[in-house]
Order: sequence, then structure tokens, then C-alpha cells
Amino acid sequence: MCGIVGYIGKKEAFPILLKGLKRLEYRGYDSAGIALLNGDLSVYKKAGKVSELEKVTDGAHVSANIGIGHTRWATHGEPNDMNAHPHLSQSGNLAIIHNGIIENYASIKSELQKRGYVFHSDTDTEVLVNLIEEVWRQDKTTLEDAVRVALNEVVGAYAIVVLDKNNPNQLIAARKGSPLVIGVGEDEFYIASDASPIIEYTKNVVYLDDQEYGVVNRDGSFTIKTLGNVTKSPAVKTLEMSLEAIEKGGFEHFMLKEIYEQPKAIEDSLRGRMNAQEGWIKMGGLSEYLSRIDKADRFIVTACGTSWHSGLIGEYLIEDLARVPVEVEYASEFRYRNPIIGEKDVVLAISQSGETADTLAAIELAKERQALIYGICNVIGSSIARTSHAGSYTHAGPEIGVASTKAFSTQICMLTLIALQIAQQKGTIPTSKLRAILYELENIPKKIEETLKLDAQIKELAAIYKDATNFLYLGRGYNFPVALEGALKLKEISYIHAEGYPAAEMKHGPIALIDEEMPVVFLATNQSAYEKIVSNVQEVKARKGKIIAVVNKGDTQIRALADHIIEVPETEEVLSPLVTIVPLQLLAYHIAIMRGCNVDQPRNLAKSVTVE
Repeated sequence: MCGIVGYIGKKEAFPILLKGLKRLEYRGYDSAGIALLNGDLSVYKKAGKVSELEKVTDGAHVSANIGIGHTRWATHGEPNDMNAHPHLSQSGNLAIIHNGIIENYASIKSELQKRGYVFHSDTDTEVLVNLIEEVWRQDKTTLEDAVRVALNEVVGAYAIVVLDKNNPNQLIAARKGSPLVIGVGEDEFYIASDASPIIEYTKNVVYLDDQEYGVVNRDGSFTIKTLGNVTKSPAVKTLEMSLEAIEKGGFEHFMLKEIYEQPKAIEDSLRGRMNAQEGWIKMGGLSEYLSRIDKADRFIVTACGTSWHSGLIGEYLIEDLARVPVEVEYASEFRYRNPIIGEKDVVLAISQSGETADTLAAIELAKERQALIYGICNVIGSSIARTSHAGSYTHAGPEIGVASTKAFSTQICMLTLIALQIAQQKGTIPTSKLRAILYELENIPKKIEETLKLDAQIKELAAIYKDATNFLYLGRGYNFPVALEGALKLKEISYIHAEGYPAAEMKHGPIALIDEEMPVVFLATNQSAYEKIVSNVQEVKARKGKIIAVVNKGDTQIRALADHIIEVPETEEVLSPLVTIVPLQLLAYHIAIMRGCNVDQPRNLAKSVTVE
């Protein structure tokens, strides 16, 4: 969840590190720090955002061509100057930056204290750097060997970069359970949590695999080894993202930019995978295992947060169209409850980053029990992509805003195509219905563009309800998960308490909360349950709740009952979440802005949750 950046080469390191931290700030923004080596080892760190670190370094001597930087999302120890990274070893010879959690840090710390080590922070990271130093000192070995031996003694997840004060010609990086990528330049190397700080300088990268470490040297040489000391042949890959994709492009916030990018993201996610006119779907990863998938007893979706909501929509899609049972599991619960799973199960693992720790652990459990793993993620080369038997990239492009938007939409597209291809294989969908859905899927980008034109209207609505303390979101069928996601978006970025419910469940508890101060958002585009939704609206109206209804264009019945109407283009009911989520994203965005909240970096949240 923290952001890591490192550089060694001929350029000035400081501006590269600082710019990299700004690009990585979506991964953590409790504190930030930089260590530079130019004869002496200089460390600058400060609680708060990268801008606070920039103030600290203003006027300081920051000339160096090797250094490491870090932006933190606190796990061990509160966000303050003391706990900010980089951390130094007791001798001051080693500096380390770290993303992850060392679970057995307490026992290691106790042993090191017995040996005379004194700790100055509350972090597990300071324990790790001192463990490396102690191994180095006791074994009288190379730093590379000391790092490897120390990492074999720790339990947990990590991505680290280690800098030696007495060796300005080398950086050592390692990972387990947290992403790390090495950019390969002309006699220079860049190290980062993801590619965003690297893309400006080189497109050649090496992705470290779990339990691997890399040693990069000033002369342009580098080695990749396993923690078992086995040398690997590094696979240098070419980055596909562009620099423009990680800039705001004229939008005030990344979140708003990414909401507006949804039509293009959906087009990119569908390209080459379907043809409405010819009536085919070809998901590359799916086709290879289609015979096994066709015989599967059930699908298990495992995910967290927004991806879990898209998984719920996947449940509706696969059961409705392909007629196969589906269970949707929180990854964090799935891994701990000893689930019944076997070789006739297919696990769909969904994650924007492809690095979500709980989802990765759920995959490992399912693989041990011989299930087929199909990964759906956005980041190319990510851990879930490499761990799965097969899978599909969503091709949403970089998503920088912490609150997911276009990733959600493209995940739904992937799940729709998966459901349709399985349905076609099993013969559970008539050709006419298949083509109707595919034609509508092709038109979804245009319908989202039409929905985005409601932005000004939604902004006016936000002004009315920006001071509300509670919101209720209600939907049925395919729109129930949309209600959950709409409530999550509002909670994440505006800090207003909000809950999503199936509309019919309102009578079983939540109706007690409704009064004239309670805004209730209805997702009311479902034709299959329209009259039932009308009844639910009337129940809220009878209790003087403020009704905001998302309806199909031309709706008259709910218009007569609601306080506010948001009309969206009508589409196939199975595809309706792709349209109905857009006004909820915009409503959350505008309310948050009016409340003075940081929509791209909401408090206490990080983009990629790579620890438990």
C-alpha cells in the first residue's frame, strides 16, 4: 500500500525520486521521505503529503545520483516524522524503504534488543533493517547475502529497497506479496511499486516475482535471484502504458477523469473479444480452459471492496445466462473459513491492482485444492495475473484515484463476456438473445457518454444533499450490487455514512431510519421488478424520505412520486449496472468536493491493499 521508488545512474536522483513519489502518492499519503547518498547518507522525511517533504528539502543539499524514496500508508505506528521511511540501521550504514507487514517483528525486535539494539520508531521496518545489519555483522558476508538470509527469517509481506552508505554503486530490492518493478535504462535503474514513476524514463522493465530479489549496479549490470539463492534469467518486458494516461489531462481530479474515461475504457476492454454482427465472443484465457469450465460444478468469485461488488453482478450474470451456480466470497473471509472447494470448481479472482493480499491468499488456497483459477485484473504483469491458470486483463488503463470507477465498469464487461461465452458453449442462451445483448454492449459507451451529460444536473443535486449525515441506496436484481457500490463511493470520498440494500429488505430494518432528513437513492431501471420498486418508493414517500430515483428515460410513474429524477438511457437489464453506476459516481464526487474532501486521496485509504 506504500509507494516505493529508487534510482541509481548518472542523473540527479532527487527530482526523479520526488516526481516518483508524487506519482505514487495514491498508494499512501500519511508521510513521505527520501534518502540520498553522495559521500554521506542524507535522510529527509516528514509526516503528511509529499508536498510537506518538498518543503523540508527546499534549500537542502540534495545532489546525488543514487537514492530511495517512500510514501507511507501507516500499518505499524501512527503517521509521524519518526515512523516515516526511510529507516536507518543502528550503525547508520543501511537505509531501507518497505511496503508490507513483518508479522513476526515483535519476537525479532525482542532478540535484537537483547543484543543491544535501540529502536527509535514504532515500525516493523526498523526491525527489518536492523535484522539485516545483524546478519551482515555476525556472518561477515556480503550485503546481498545478509538481505537474503534475513528475509528467509521473517514472516509476512514486503517489498523493500536497501541502500548501503558505503557502497554508492548498488541497490538491492526484494519482494514477497507486494509488487516491485525494476526499470532498465542506459546504465541506470529505476525501482518502484508500479510503473507510474518509471514510464517517463524507460519502457523496459523487469517484474520481480514473489520471493525474488534484484541487485542493480551502477555499471549497468543486474542480477535476479530467488531467496533460495538460485539465479534467474530476467525477462525484460515493454511497458504498454503512456505518460499521458497517468496525468490529469485537464481534469481537476483523477477520479473525475476516470469517470469520464469509462466509455473509452469499456471500448478497450471489449475490443477483439466480441462481435455482435457475427455473434461470437472469444475470451483468450477462457477459451483454453473452456472444456473444463463447461463441466464445472460451480463458480466461486473471490474479491474485496469494489471488485466484490462487480463479482456480485457476475453472480447474477453467470447464473442468469449460463445457469451455473455461483458463490461470491469476501477474499478475507474465504481464506480463513476452511471452504469446501475442489477440482470441479472455478475460482474467479477479481482485483484492479492484481496485488490484493487477501485475494492472492484465497487463490493460493484454491490452487492447493485443485480448483481452476481465472484472474480478472487491470495491471499487466501483476501477481494475480501471474498466479492464475488463465485470465483476462480489463484494459481500463491506469486508475490513480483511490475510489475505483472505470475498473468497476470494465470488470463488469469481462464478467458479462465470460457469462455469455459459457452460455453459448452450454447452449443456455438463444442466439437472438445473445446478439441482442452483444449489440447493446457495443452501444454502452455511447449510453455512458449520454449519461455523463447529466453532470450539471447531478452537481445541483449534490448541493442540496451535501450536508446529509446518512444516505440509503436501494436496488433490486442487477441493480442491488450497484446500490452497494454507490453507497461505498459516497462513504469512501465524502465520509457520509451510507448503506446499500436490496429494496425489498428495507422493510426488514432500514425503514426505521427513514424520516424527512434521509435521502434515499433508488435504482429503478429494472423492467422485471418495476412494480415492486414502485411499491418500495411509495413506502419511503409515506415516511417523508427524500427520494432520488435513477430511472429509464421517459419514466412517468416514479417521476410522479420522487423528489428528484435522474433519467438514464434504457438498455438490456443485464447491462444496466454499466449505466446506472455513472450518476452515483458523479453524485459522490460532487458531494465530496462540496464538503472539501480530497477525492483522489481519501483519509485512511490506499489504492492497493497489499497487506491484511
